[in-house]
Amino acid sequence: MNLNHIVIATDSFKESMSAKQAGLAIQQGFTNVFKDTVSFDIIPMADGGEGTTDALKEALHAQSHTVKVHDPLYREIKASYARSQDDTVAIIEMAAAAGLDLISKEKRNPLITTTYGVGELILDALDYGVSKIILGIGGSAINDGGSGMLSALGVKFLDANHVPLKPGGEQLANLAHIDVSSLDKRLENVHFEVACDVTNPLLGTNGQQPFMVLKKVQLKR
Repeated sequence: MNLNHIVIATDSFKESMSAKQAGLAIQQGFTNVFKDTVSFDIIPMADGGEGTTDALKEALHAQSHTVKVHDPLYREIKASYARSQDDTVAIIEMAAAAGLDLISKEKRNPLITTTYGVGELILDALDYGVSKIILGIGGSAINDGGSGMLSALGVKFLDANHVPLKPGGEQLANLAHIDVSSLDKRLENVHFEVACDVTNPLLGTNGQQPFMVLKKVQLKR
């Protein structure tokens, strides 16, 4: 085989190694065979899950920024996202603040976990005046419908007595009112692009059509 150059483009291995680490391991394997006769390009890939920020950051020449947020169990952690050099575009992956790898296996319970930390990352990006957010939604440990994220952005989820719901998907069974009057108004000037590798209907599918919620929820602005 006569090879001069090899392009290695791999995704991450969930909870094992990053896309770049995988690429370097593959490169080492080729190097063991071809010695110094072949050159390489390692291009990290991502599907919206963990590693999406790193992959797009490299492609867009963006810079990483680390902030304090809350993890899926509402514990304070540090999470990173990226912003373009002119602060117009932010790259945020849900896995950074709400990922599976942030919770030990025995504590993974989608009934109580929250996406609140994802909203905190968005808030930090808004503070720098971004006009576009690329949001990767893979690799999460959450099934709260984004309610935690929206809570961080000012939305109030209330029960029939107008009492705020506790975090977690389980609490949505008691949802009666959604108050968006305090939603961060800066979001009106931000364009969101959701990065994922599968179709994600909000409430599952029935054939080709999304299931509909039969329960009435009141929106208040």
